[in-house]
Amino acid sequence: MMNSTDGAGANAVEARALTVRRGDRPVLHGLDFTVRTGRITGLLGPSGCGKSTLMRAVVGTQARTTGTLDVLGHPAGHPALRARVGYVTQAPSVYADLTVRQNLDYFAAVLRPGRAHRDARRDAVVRALGDVDLTDRADALAGALSGGQRSRVSLAVALLGTPELLVLDEPTVGLDPVLRRDLWELFHALAEDRGTTILVSSHVMDEAERCHRLLLMREGSVLAEGGPDALRSRTGSHTVEQAFLRLVDEAAPTGQETAR
Repeated sequence: MMNSTDGAGANAVEARALTVRRGDRPVLHGLDFTVRTGRITGLLGPSGCGKSTLMRAVVGTQARTTGTLDVLGHPAGHPALRARVGYVTQAPSVYADLTVRQNLDYFAAVLRPGRAHRDARRDAVVRALGDVDLTDRADALAGALSGGQRSRVSLAVALLGTPELLVLDEPTVGLDPVLRRDLWELFHALAEDRGTTILVSSHVMDEAERCHRLLLMREGSVLAEGGPDALRSRTGSHTVEQAFLRLVDEAAPTGQETAR
């Protein structure tokens, strides 16, 4: 468990009345929240609560979005953000018939096309391989890797441009405890050593203790935001999971039982 603080700082992401509709149904309900610069913000809640939709909105790929959503000083999806925001989806985004290095070479060329950037691309690939501890698997076919290793290749792709904001959609799902620990150590190194802002989603409540700040979501709404210590104190709870359940109970209409 980390002893988190919730000190003041600049915001990398600011949302006001953020709403997303799918057909006639609202998926996100007028969200107001912030993501602090250089911190790890955990987006936690049960599957289907709107976490992935919110992340797509932040990176500018979500349709039917209304309200205000500013990312690194620009509206979400602005062309100026292309090289400044890294995004890792739940499904590994790699080409199975290419090696790990070939995958990274390809995406590095997309980020920095042209001969003039050849050395910078090579350096970025070497750095990204080291970041995710796949240097010794660089020449293996991506399709021959384990699920956890493919997830790390996707993360390496997102790190090629040394993004200021890294958006990670359930990056540890299905991984064993050792790989989960290693990835969280990497996330903290990125935030603390490089000042990278990280927005990471999970439905595993024990990962909340690894974040500096939290956004707790349920049914398309933000129940609360703040540091783990502050949320536990606010609800008189011993764990973030207990705090979440108490906040759910508080938000439920009188007389309505809350499903556990």
